[in-house]
Amino acid sequence: MLNPESQWFGRKSVSPQEKTRMVLDVFDSVAGRYDVMNDLMSFGIHRLWKDHLIRKIRPTPYLSYLDVAGGTGDIAFRIAKKAGKGAKITISDINGSMLEVGKARAIDQGFVGGFEWVEANAESLPFPDNSFDVYTISFGLRNVTHIDNALKEACRVLKPGGRFFCMEFSHLENEALQKLYDTYSYTCIPVMGKYVTGDQESYQYLVESIRAFPSQEDLSMRMLDAGFSRAMVEPLTFGVVAIHEGWKF
Repeated sequence: MLNPESQWFGRKSVSPQEKTRMVLDVFDSVAGRYDVMNDLMSFGIHRLWKDHLIRKIRPTPYLSYLDVAGGTGDIAFRIAKKAGKGAKITISDINGSMLEVGKARAIDQGFVGGFEWVEANAESLPFPDNSFDVYTISFGLRNVTHIDNALKEACRVLKPGGRFFCMEFSHLENEALQKLYDTYSYTCIPVMGKYVTGDQESYQYLVESIRAFPSQEDLSMRMLDAGFSRAMVEPLTFGVVAIHEGWKF
């Protein structure tokens, strides 16, 4: 079955149209404090995960990069710093509020221009075929209504030889650690969301969306079904997060 997640918003059964709208509402609500919450929820480890992702990408000048669901700019800024001048970097996000946060952060970090900001749905990107050398999506794929459609779009917009990188929360292999992680996630994260952003329900959804995300093996198979020639996965921090890498040949 394609896109089995399209009718689930966390644990709630919804229509695909409702899910897209509800996810937009979540990120409208948390955009302003999104980065602060990332630091609190992960104890700052998300920065190490993202730095590791950049080392895998090995950014170089004169390549074209597309960061999808990258509104706050975390990945794009890291790519820009490593690639240097000459890299073409496009940041796409379905949520305009997140893009506005990213634009403000770019100025704060000393970036004057150098990025293209595009409000777009990952399932229907407004770019021609074979446009980019590298596609990244970090902690965003689980919020896409039709994941298989987004994977096909990723393959479509990549050039032959292009690389796909998805960093996303995953599932721990150790059952005891998974239980501890579940306890922390369900009892602490929504409460943090309440006091930091004033929105407990949005972070309840985000916790539930992690549990509903495909397994590493399932996502690898779906990447191949979407048209990628190779699909690899690297778990990080006992499987709390995984980096999925695909190649388009």
